[in-house]
Amino acid sequence: MELSRRHLLLSFAAAAIGGTAACGSGSTASSGASPSAGAEELTLWYWGGGLSDKVVADAVKHFSQTKLKPSVIGGDFKQKLVTTMNGRKFVPDITGIKGENIASMLDEAERFIDLNTLGADKLASQYVEWKWKQGSTKDGKLIGFPIDIGPTAMFYREDIFKKAGLPTDPKEVSAEMSTWDDLFTAGQKLKKAVPDAYIVDGAEGLWDVAVGQGPKRFIDESNKFIGDQAHIRTAWDVVIKGLQMEVVAPKFDGQDKNAAMTNGKYAAISGAAWMALDIKNGAQGTEGKWRVAQNPVGPANIGGSFLALTQQCRDPKLAFEIITWLLSPENAAKGFTDAALFPASPATYSMPAMTEGDPFFGGQVTIEVLGEAAKKVPVQYEAPADAAVGQPFKDEIVNVWTKGKDAGAAWNDAVATAKQVAERQGVS
Repeated sequence: MELSRRHLLLSFAAAAIGGTAACGSGSTASSGASPSAGAEELTLWYWGGGLSDKVVADAVKHFSQTKLKPSVIGGDFKQKLVTTMNGRKFVPDITGIKGENIASMLDEAERFIDLNTLGADKLASQYVEWKWKQGSTKDGKLIGFPIDIGPTAMFYREDIFKKAGLPTDPKEVSAEMSTWDDLFTAGQKLKKAVPDAYIVDGAEGLWDVAVGQGPKRFIDESNKFIGDQAHIRTAWDVVIKGLQMEVVAPKFDGQDKNAAMTNGKYAAISGAAWMALDIKNGAQGTEGKWRVAQNPVGPANIGGSFLALTQQCRDPKLAFEIITWLLSPENAAKGFTDAALFPASPATYSMPAMTEGDPFFGGQVTIEVLGEAAKKVPVQYEAPADAAVGQPFKDEIVNVWTKGKDAGAAWNDAVATAKQVAERQGVS
């Protein structure tokens, strides 16, 4: 192990140990630490791809003083977790929480242990601020320890950009397409040269990025609906302009989406860091042709998950040791290599697993783009009802995109429906 890597790992372990000492248990955030005695059995729930299976297997071996029983749960993970918790039987000691579900789980924080009572607060500075806040309640309780994040960027086909006379170097692409207008203008130039190619892969993804680029969403911290305000209208107008300029691809699903990535109809894809794995798996035969540049305007975050301890956890101190070990900088780097889980800890970004050139992306060191994006994602308040209240806007975006609905009428309908949903959700 390189000296710098060892130093980072030992620093993380020391911080975690110091954070849990007051609770009477030393933490083992590094793979070299000796686990403490604890419960005879602890269960861990996660979904396929939610953690590195290899790292989980290593944890089973490492924590030999307890029987760590991991289970990969298929189907609707949140529904199964909530149903099990309501039944109060077979509740997992440690569980994953998906990023899209964290806001609703924060509304039921009493179901989980405040990880700050186990020393998590001593580790906060090692993670990007916005992600730590995303797993915390308004009064400062931490229920979700960050697994990964989804900073966004633009993945693009270098060969198709070159054919269209567009810049191809990632730094030049980032600089020359730094606004949405710049990107859309480039998209029109692209279509003239390559008629079947689109610079925006879909209206829904564009909407997610545009909304995620600012500090506010659909509900503010006083539980007031703000989806009809300028920040949401600005995001809406970005998507509508892209559609009007005809630079957004038609709606493709399933295998058609993979075909679009392979045959060049998707000349660019705006998406989270984990999209790299989707492209590698779906765009067969295109290795070396892709590159990564910054999003116009700035990054957003899409996805990224957490680990939590339920109130039924049989040994919170040992379970917290397991969490911090699973998500130590070294193991987070392995998670990136194994499962494209982009680490929430910037300390990981300088490790060899993150700084090597990626052959699929022409040897580009993609962390230089994605790591900077991760640090610049805005802190957004996401209310428990945010997803439900925001859905009518996405539904109407799809109606404009796929059915040709009038954009003005669609906006009015989105606002009206969102207000109704907000009222039902207890939002003022």
